[in-house]
Amino acid sequence: MFHAWKDFRTFALKSYLHSMDNYIVSARKYRPQTFDAVVGQKALTTTLLNAITSGKLAHAYLFCGPRGVGKTTCARIFAKTINCLNPKADGSACGECESCKAFDEGRSYNIHELDAASNNSVDDMRQLIEQVSIPPQIGRYKVFIIDEVHMLSTAAFNAFLKTLEEPPAPAIFILATTEKQKIIPTILSRCQIYDFNRMETQDIVDHLRAVADKEGVTAEDEALGVIAQKADGGMRDALSIFDQVSSFTGGHITYQKTIENLNVLDYEHYFDITDSLLAGNITNALLTLNQILSKGFSAQHFIGGLASHFRDLLVSRDEQTLPLLEVSQATRQRYLEQARLCQPRFLYRALRLCNDCDINYRQSRNKRLLVELTLIEVAQAAQGDDVPSSGLGPTKKLKPIFSDTPQDIPAAQSAAANTKTAAHTTTNPNANQAKPQEQATPHTTNPAQPGTATPKPVKATLRTTSRLRTVSLHTTPIKPDAENATRTQTTQEPPQEQFGQKHFEQADLTREWLLFAASLPREQAATAGRLKNISPKLEGQSRVRAYVESESVLNDMKDIRPQLLAFLKKELDNGSVDIQFEVNEHEKPRRAFSQSEQLAAMLKKSKAFARLHQTLGLKLS
Repeated sequence: MFHAWKDFRTFALKSYLHSMDNYIVSARKYRPQTFDAVVGQKALTTTLLNAITSGKLAHAYLFCGPRGVGKTTCARIFAKTINCLNPKADGSACGECESCKAFDEGRSYNIHELDAASNNSVDDMRQLIEQVSIPPQIGRYKVFIIDEVHMLSTAAFNAFLKTLEEPPAPAIFILATTEKQKIIPTILSRCQIYDFNRMETQDIVDHLRAVADKEGVTAEDEALGVIAQKADGGMRDALSIFDQVSSFTGGHITYQKTIENLNVLDYEHYFDITDSLLAGNITNALLTLNQILSKGFSAQHFIGGLASHFRDLLVSRDEQTLPLLEVSQATRQRYLEQARLCQPRFLYRALRLCNDCDINYRQSRNKRLLVELTLIEVAQAAQGDDVPSSGLGPTKKLKPIFSDTPQDIPAAQSAAANTKTAAHTTTNPNANQAKPQEQATPHTTNPAQPGTATPKPVKATLRTTSRLRTVSLHTTPIKPDAENATRTQTTQEPPQEQFGQKHFEQADLTREWLLFAASLPREQAATAGRLKNISPKLEGQSRVRAYVESESVLNDMKDIRPQLLAFLKKELDNGSVDIQFEVNEHEKPRRAFSQSEQLAAMLKKSKAFARLHQTLGLKLS
């Protein structure tokens, strides 16, 4: 019994090792053997096949394009086809003659492959030139495939020029490269150039489906779509990822397992966050962003994916641009449904905002805040608010997104707050000044002034990128006969706001000062930078003194002072705040004095030294 079990285990181990020895990755196992099997390069393969059929073969070809798109594969198929002894009617290789069998078995002497990355010297080129002079033994042509030809040194290129221009009749050169711009022009002028394009997502998905059927692997269309997009147009990369995911899932490739194995940010996150932005639900959008960041994705990767999502929504709105959407059929239907909810104007602004965020991401110190502000602006653009589409436009304005007054404040406190505001408005000294009177209404009257109407509060919003709050401006309507006089006064003085007398510290002042500088638009970037370099000092309860370095900076600060003062009063809730800018005389820039200036200063400072200088008649050497 023991010996039987030992023999069985030995047999199983040998079978397992034998299966491992025979395993071939899909990128090699399913490499095309004919031009018809090449995926995504129909124009190039047709051109090459027609050239073979008509007998119009060039002596040098250059295949260039991204990795994994079929350059070396097409070169091998071309070499096999032109040496076939019994070609088919369409010009393709028969696969049964001695030349084709030698090629399939890897023992053909008519095809020579050279890796230019490791054989890039002049001596390597000389050895290649010596082989060119030897005629083929079987077939008509000797084909030399030089891969990664851009890695050749300049001396090797120059040694190869004459042979490449006038090779022997049986010799054909096929150069392959991923970086055509690194090849010298004298090489390019001697070759027929074929540019290989990246493969489309649907072509890769179809090929992966065929491979999965042959391998007995079950795969969802969405999963294959993710693999195809991850491959970025390269079939070799797609097949390598397919093998990886197939091993991870045990031959049952699902969408969830695929994004888990590849660490891909799936469509669901972008659909959810777009729904939140369209509904104006900033809270859910920020929570979704936090969930994405907690999974290890970078904020820049997220904002780039969100921009791509908006782009896909934009192309989904028009049937003519719908082919640009490279996703599976199920995902395409979701894009169509969500695209109906998005206006083109919103998508344009969202794309611009995401693109600006991506550009400014590296320069930003608080990268997460930059992305969160972008989401807020996109949400407000979805609500139809006037958010500029570029940084060259007007100042960006953010509407309030959270309520200032908590919902659990009792009604009595709210009523008390309204009463206090009304009393403060009545006792305001400015209210006793001569103002145009409003026509009385039968419902409300002012107790202090019978027969006049109570001023109606008008809501206004203070929009900044740091704090989002709502303030009330109490104004009175204007009579027609006093319209011109009041219009002049209104343009000169800002509306008076009611502020409290809240106590604040130096830290509060510094914080609000920097927040104001950060809220300035791009057109005032220089002023914002100067404000950040100034350190305001709190003197007493509400007096602020700030020193600047020159008169020119002082003039700039005088221009921005009214806006800064209004901001600080509002944010600090203190109507007594006052700012005074002064030039710091002690910090004027110093310069180097000459010897004569130093001597004059010493003579002026010391009378004894002046007498000694005069008595001895001292002079500078």
